[in-house]
Amino acid sequence: MKHLLLIVTCLASLPQVALSAPGIGPTISREGTEWCNIWIASATDNKLPRVLLIGDSITMNYGPEVEKRLSGKANVARLGSSAFISDPMLLTEIALVLDSMKFDIIHFNNGMHGWQHSEEEYRQAFPEFLATIQKHATGAKLIWATTTPLKVSTPAKPGEGHSSDERIAARNTIALEFLKPLNIPVDDLNTLMAGHPEWHSDNVHFNKDGVARQVDQIVPQIENLLSH
Repeated sequence: MKHLLLIVTCLASLPQVALSAPGIGPTISREGTEWCNIWIASATDNKLPRVLLIGDSITMNYGPEVEKRLSGKANVARLGSSAFISDPMLLTEIALVLDSMKFDIIHFNNGMHGWQHSEEEYRQAFPEFLATIQKHATGAKLIWATTTPLKVSTPAKPGEGHSSDERIAARNTIALEFLKPLNIPVDDLNTLMAGHPEWHSDNVHFNKDGVARQVDQIVPQIENLLSH
């Protein structure tokens, strides 16, 4: 019998405010609602390799299907969060999960939230984000997932805190600046989903067909690392 541990924490209906405190770095501007969802499947089973999916609501959507496809090969957990890459809250969430047990493979993304932050802030925060994962998951194999495109993108004007495919592409490019020198493999979900508005359920998320195509690409990459 499989044992499941489900932990859900939410900070709901918060005003969008800038927060700062001693010791947590630069000022953090948060969204109106911040949330975190942690799902650890087969928490007491240490016989199989363990995989962690880190991301946001898009990750939470494909996560259950990845878990099903890897059943019998790996135990799949997921950490979904709305926190922007520089938010100490995100780094704490990551450390909490990674310190709870050993993970062999981590498939991770951050890029679809925090549009009130500039891409330069994204660049400045990426090294600590990556270092946090590496520090708390020593020896784990990493796979970076690119941030997916929008169904309909309108150009973002300077100073406007909203998403656009141009800004998503910029964040994906920034991430590669840090990942390529380390030879961390890239799961290019952006290219996979680009040009397919029929796979979207809304402007950001994906329908059953879109999720199925993501899973078809994600699972073989994880299986490849499991076999090496």
